[in-house]
Amino acid sequence: MSPTPTPFSRRGALRATTAALAGGLGLAGGTAAAAALDPAQRAGQRVIHSYPGLTPPAALMDAIREGRTAGVIFFGENITSLGQIADVIEAMKAAHASAPVRSPLLLMTDQEGGMVRRLPGEPVLSAKDVGASTEREARAASTGSGAGRNLAGVGMNVNLAPVLDVYRTAGDFTDRYERSYSNSPETVSTCGAAFITAQRNAGVAAAAKHFPGLGPAATNQNTDLGPVTLTTPAATLRGVDEMPYRAAISAGAELVMLSWAVYRALDAGRPAGLSRTVVGELRGRLGFRGVTITDALEAKALQAYGDTGRRAVLATGAGMDLLLCSARDVAQGEQAVTALTEALAAGALDAAAFDAGAARVSALRAALA
Repeated sequence: MSPTPTPFSRRGALRATTAALAGGLGLAGGTAAAAALDPAQRAGQRVIHSYPGLTPPAALMDAIREGRTAGVIFFGENITSLGQIADVIEAMKAAHASAPVRSPLLLMTDQEGGMVRRLPGEPVLSAKDVGASTEREARAASTGSGAGRNLAGVGMNVNLAPVLDVYRTAGDFTDRYERSYSNSPETVSTCGAAFITAQRNAGVAAAAKHFPGLGPAATNQNTDLGPVTLTTPAATLRGVDEMPYRAAISAGAELVMLSWAVYRALDAGRPAGLSRTVVGELRGRLGFRGVTITDALEAKALQAYGDTGRRAVLATGAGMDLLLCSARDVAQGEQAVTALTEALAAGALDAAAFDAGAARVSALRAALA
């Protein structure tokens, strides 16, 4: 389906990406290149921070003010009301006003609907409710509009939604929290695209997740809690699980979140978000040109891959543009920034590829302005 023209149109995003690659990262004055940033600022353009409790700590506000972060993810523990979180976001935006990168911060949350909502209010319907409706496309659009208006109303600009997993069995990992629209890839495709289009029309970017799909995961296969390996054949992954991502890309989804599961048929050695092969599947086979974002970097599925810093470097080297440090600990984000800074200095990360990823993030931030 072709999206209604919005500030986030694919053609506009391409222009913004080209401008970012040619002209730097939305720096003060608009003409400086990435080299104008100090090493920590350069690394910070790839990191999303989080924090505990209701009040952002000084360390996070300093990172925002000094340009060492691309944005912040918010959780339920950060929010008591719409007014309270709107005030927090205003304070963050005021701190960001003095940062060297002037493009807006990426301010995000998980507002999927149903049981997975960080903000009070829309969307109240779960994905499963929507998919089971006789007017599912209209309901999906309504929930996308509701999510967009809710986030935009408090100053957020990215929703880590919709979930595009095609569940397999009633009560399995994706279905038990009603996060999947359906066990039909066509229904998931239709609903996901409608949600994305409507949310983008409300001024909020969409992150489709969890590529290439957690639909085959059994009830106890949770990457937050431990390693998960899925043995789904490549033909099924491509014919069923990836189908909704094609529709999401056509609808203009700005971001795609990759799963931390291992997909033996694609790369038996590494979780999707650490795999150049799986990122290449998304970029090459599906033609995605937007921003890739990791799932939670602290997930126990990554316990064999070292500390936060090591995981950050591996994910970046695999082609992930944004690193989601969501442990509600500012130090986690700082560890990721430090590790990327050191890896770039040591030549362990390709500088040109790193800056190309930063340019994709910059293009998204510029579009959200």
